[in-house]
Amino acid sequence: MLPTTLNTNEVKNAAGTEQEFGRLSTSSRQLVFGLLTEVPSRPHRITVSHLETGSGINARRRSLVRVDKTIVGEVDNTVTAKISAYAVVDVPVGQLTAVAEVSNTVANLVSLLASRGASTTILYDGTGCGAEALINGSL
Repeated sequence: MLPTTLNTNEVKNAAGTEQEFGRLSTSSRQLVFGLLTEVPSRPHRITVSHLETGSGINARRRSLVRVDKTIVGEVDNTVTAKISAYAVVDVPVGQLTAVAEVSNTVANLVSLLASRGASTTILYDGTGCGAEALINGSL
């Protein structure tokens, strides 16, 4: 279960500095956090949501963690632009008796995004192999 506030190093920026988010809304299958120090015209949000489909052995759950940040345009600073980054896990819950393989799959994604080579250090600055590909559009 997620805490009411994300203020104990749960969320960091590229410099590795903690950013604090407070819960803005909660429904049965979604919750939204907002950056505590955000400018109202430039929202910075984290959304966690779940969607379940199918039944029995065909049951699936699609879980999403999404970060949306509105920024002032760097080319035209009279407009704002939104940057979104998100991870989706699509799980065949009707075919599982344990979450070990789901955990392994998420670990693969996190390590690809936040590490490089033999490193055991989490890289917040976007220099992990997968993060670098996402940021630069490279292969």
